[in-house]
Parts: sequence; structure tokens; C-alpha cells
Amino acid sequence: MSDEVSVPKFWTGDYYNEGSGKEGLFDKLKEECGVFGVYRHPEAASLSYYGLHALQHRGEESAGMCVSDGNEFHYHRGMGLVKEVFTKDLMATLTGDISIGHVRYSTSGDSKLTNAQPLVFKYRDGDLAVATNGNIVNAPEIRKELEQSGSIFQTTSDTEVIAHLIARSSKDLVEAAKDAFRRIVGGYAFLIMTNDRLLVASDPHGLRPLTMGKLGDAYIFASETCALETIGAELIRDIEPGEMLILDENGLHEDRFEEQKHRKALCAMEYIYFARPDSDMNGSNQHAARKRMGSRMALESFVDADVVTGVPDSSISAAIGYAEQTGIPYELGMIKNKYTGRTFIQPSQELREQGVKMKLSAVRRVVEGKRVVMIDDSIVRGTTSRRIVNMLRDAGATEVHVRITSPPFKNPCFYGIDTPNRDELIASSRSVEEICREINADSLSFLSPEGLIASIQGNHQDEYKGGLCLACFDNDYPTTLNFKEGAKAGCGC
Repeated sequence: MSDEVSVPKFWTGDYYNEGSGKEGLFDKLKEECGVFGVYRHPEAASLSYYGLHALQHRGEESAGMCVSDGNEFHYHRGMGLVKEVFTKDLMATLTGDISIGHVRYSTSGDSKLTNAQPLVFKYRDGDLAVATNGNIVNAPEIRKELEQSGSIFQTTSDTEVIAHLIARSSKDLVEAAKDAFRRIVGGYAFLIMTNDRLLVASDPHGLRPLTMGKLGDAYIFASETCALETIGAELIRDIEPGEMLILDENGLHEDRFEEQKHRKALCAMEYIYFARPDSDMNGSNQHAARKRMGSRMALESFVDADVVTGVPDSSISAAIGYAEQTGIPYELGMIKNKYTGRTFIQPSQELREQGVKMKLSAVRRVVEGKRVVMIDDSIVRGTTSRRIVNMLRDAGATEVHVRITSPPFKNPCFYGIDTPNRDELIASSRSVEEICREINADSLSFLSPEGLIASIQGNHQDEYKGGLCLACFDNDYPTTLNFKEGAKAGCGC
């Protein structure tokens, strides 16, 4: 299998990251989506704006917000970054004290405005808005069944499946939502809003993160705690797997749609890569967890070298941990340029390689003449790792030893992360030694699954696999994947 299976492209659309898809300059995994909700705060829209801005790293392609004043919805969705979608004049029209918002990175769903969330519907009891982070793996089967019985879908998003299931039910909203959640299989965090109520739900395995906070008397919900910190809200707790919260005029009611019979399986890539380092999940801070991964990596695979450097931004914490454990100095050996989002040229292969240097550059004075340990969080196709290793060599590094703070990524994700097909994942068909040669490194090691679990040290250490989903590493998926229409990978939200 050739390593150059994906031809890199520059962005050429009308807004930042339009259609960047799986073919960007780097073969890093793509973030999923982020959700943010507010219940009973007079500045619900403003809080949601700042909350979504804090979650921007989870989705940079579209953003949306729906606000209720108790009688009607006020909503807006657009393609682009939060700051591009919501202007000052537009924000003034989003009045109300209940709000749900969403940032999205399109993967399995199309990159177009109709799929931007929250999705808003009219149904028998009034208005309904739905936002989710994740993927419903049996959505194709349910969608086909609904279409055969008369449902007309307006989007290609999984989220619309939930709306149709609720709308077709003869039960009240809460019971209809419970029945809908029992029908679907996958990883998800849902916010469902009516004119005067908010429902909050997490899948039975807790695959996708969702937290609850309070700001005065208002309740706040977010994919990551960094969004709570941004608006000054106090973290209360994580939403439990299979839990559904109902917020209405009577306050907060804690309920469940699924008993606690499933294993906890929060996505391990949240700790390794996706979440911001200032976020906490399951009682574990991401920066601290990543430092421990780096330290454990040093214990498992020490190599004598002159400097340690991390690939910006997600691997810097782990690189610091590796350096502290070994005593090898940590240096800023690579710099990331944050302002290369879009260009309107169609480059040749030579210019594509130059484009990598636009995004990431080596600090020659730091690495020249040095033996370098390069810390990264994962290897997907291998193209990025090879480019970075060669970039360090071009800058004068005499040796480049690659240390990956996760196990080999061998299997696609079906729960909301954009991953290539299995045959495009370099670790699925190559040994560590073969990958080492492919990326032109002097040595290569991956963190063991046991080391990863021990490093996270959350509130679920006594649970199966530390309460984590490691399916992308060990092929042990926590849900059923065999459906009539086939399981759908990627993020369907």
C-alpha cells in the first residue's frame, strides 16, 4: 500500500475550512463537534457565543445557535467560525433565556448549511431544536425505515433521525425522547430544546463527553469544561452514561433512558488529542494526563538524546512529561503558524510540501546538530510524521527518534471521529519497524494500552479498560456494529 493514499489540497472555498475534509495538508484526526446549552439565564445567547468560541477546536466548519424566549425560537446557523457566523447585530436578535448551540466539523454528513446545527423543526407540540455531538451507527437502517413509512428528510445528518422518531411518537416529549434513545446505537451527547424545556442526554456508554455546570441559578451544559470556565460557571459533574436530564419550570429532574448495565467507555482520543489541555474529564485534567503519558512513554521507551520536542499543540504537554522523566531538556523545536487557514492556489506537489512548512516549521538553532526525540500523539496514515521527521532532518537534526503517546491506531471509529478506512491506517498493515522506516525515523515506539490507562488516572480506574473506549487501538468496540444497512463511520452530526 502506498503511503501517499491521500493527495493533500489547500482550502479553496468561500469560508474557512470549507470542505477541508480528510484531504488537508496533515493526516491528523479531525475533531468531532461541540455542543453548549443554557437554561434560564437572561443572557443565554451571549453565554452560548462565548461557550461555542471556547469549543471552536471541536468544529471549525459551521456554527449555530437557537434561543427560546418561552414563546418562539430565534435561531441562526452559518458556515465558518463562530466569530464569522455571529455578528453583533445578529446577536441582538437572539433573545431568550434558553439556548443550545453547536460547532461542527463535517465528516460523513455533507459540508453544507442544511446540515449545520441546531436543527430546528415544527411538530405537534410546538417548536423543537436538536444539537448533538457524535454518531448514530444504525442511522442508515432507521432512516430507511422512516422513509419507507412516509418521513421526508431535509438533511443528511444523523440528528434528524432523532427528531423524526420523537415527532412520530404518540407519547409526550420526555417518553418519546427516551424511546428514541433506546432505538439508536452509537456515541452521542444530545441537547433537545422546546419553547420552555431542555433535555440533555448521554449515550449508554458515555462515549462522547458532556458536562453540567451552574452560573447563578442557571444551568450550563458543554462538551468540555473549558467552556464552563470561559463564562465563569461552576462545574457540577459529568452527565452519566444513559442519563437524561429534564429542565423545565419545575427545575432540574434527573432521569434515565437506559439502566447502568453497560460499561463506561469514554473516547480515549479525548485525552490523547481532542480536548483542550485546560479541560477536565472524568476527574482528570487533560494537561496533567498528557504529561503522565509522556512520563510513562519515557519509562517504556527511553532513548538517549539531546533535546525533546513536541508537535504543536496537542503533544507539548506529553513532551514536557517525557523531558521531566528523562532529564533531557525540553525545547521548542517546532513552531505552528496559526494563520494559514485558507489559500486560493492549487499547488503542485512541490508547493504542497512547502505548504507544510507554512503550517509548521522547525527551529533550526534548537535542533541543528542534535539528537531529537519528537513526541506526537498519534500516527494515522503516516504522511504527517514523515514530513515532520524530514523537516527536522532538513533543519540539521542528526537523529530523530519518534515517540507516540498512544497505541498504534489500527481501526476506524464509528462514534463521531473522522477516521480513514482501515486500509488507509498505516498501523493496520505495518509493523512498528516498518512504520519506522516509512516515516524515516531512527527509532519509533508507541505507548502501551496499559500505560495509557494508567496515565489518565480518572475516576474509573477500577472499571474495564479504565472506563475508556480503546476500539481504535484494539478493535474492541463497546456497541454492536452489525446492521442491515451497515455501520456508518465518522461524525454524523
